[in-house]
Amino acid sequence: MSGYIARRLLQGVVAIVGALLIVFVAQRLSGDPVALMLPMDATEEDFAAMRQALGLDRPLPAQFVVFIANAVQGDFGDSYQWQAPAMALLLERLPATLELALAGLVFALLLAVPLGVISAVHRGGVVDRVAKIFAMLGQAVPGFWIGLLLILFIAVELQWLPAFGRGGLANLVLPAIALGWYPVAAMTRTLRSSMLDILDSDYVRMERAIGLPERWIVWRFALRNAFVPLVTMIGVYFANMLGGAFVIEVVFAWPGVGRAVVDAVFARDFPVVQAGVVLAAVVFVVVNLIVDLSYGFIDPRIRHG
Repeated sequence: MSGYIARRLLQGVVAIVGALLIVFVAQRLSGDPVALMLPMDATEEDFAAMRQALGLDRPLPAQFVVFIANAVQGDFGDSYQWQAPAMALLLERLPATLELALAGLVFALLLAVPLGVISAVHRGGVVDRVAKIFAMLGQAVPGFWIGLLLILFIAVELQWLPAFGRGGLANLVLPAIALGWYPVAAMTRTLRSSMLDILDSDYVRMERAIGLPERWIVWRFALRNAFVPLVTMIGVYFANMLGGAFVIEVVFAWPGVGRAVVDAVFARDFPVVQAGVVLAAVVFVVVNLIVDLSYGFIDPRIRHG
């Protein structure tokens, strides 16, 4: 087990370094951030002094080496916009992103689990047809469009819930629905397919033959085994929500990591963008490692295999 964890950690480190290299090169090809930081009447001497102060006058390989050496220590430099440590700025916003991602995941599970189970148990019924239509719509309609529709009808027309900002539970509902919309569709389809396979298995027939209640068989035994492939999706989607909720945070003016990184991209704020990529990559690697290790607790066959 320790060797497996070490290999996964090594793969995660390689993935993080690769992501850093890509974003490092892409950001520097996007333009000169000094042009956005100095006034229109700045002289060439002002530009040269600012580039030297930021370390942007060095060759790209030298900049990357310095960047990696500092990143290992958790130092990504100061934000060009806010004049504060980049990672500290993102860590201040991380609780807001965690809150939104958890709410979106809870919303997805609350809909996907009962829909997937009921549609499998009543195959071809009304609930099964509704779940299939819902799944197709969920994967066809992007989350930001759902968010705009929710703002238009729920927040503006009906005025039931606030549309922007972070506050109480009411502020969390609409962005959580928009963020969890796509995972609901994918999780429902996956759970339905897994449940169908398990409900047709020999051990389920044996449990029915000895007279166990159908509800007990479905929700106690079949669902537990059908949950194994869903665990992978939960981990992947949760990691994606943490690292990919940029658009939803912008649409709902949610003060999270994603919105800060988007603002930094437009401002060519290299330290904040790079710190955001590292933070998202680390979260993705850690979540996937936890998911892999959790298989043994869900299915004993994997633990003893």
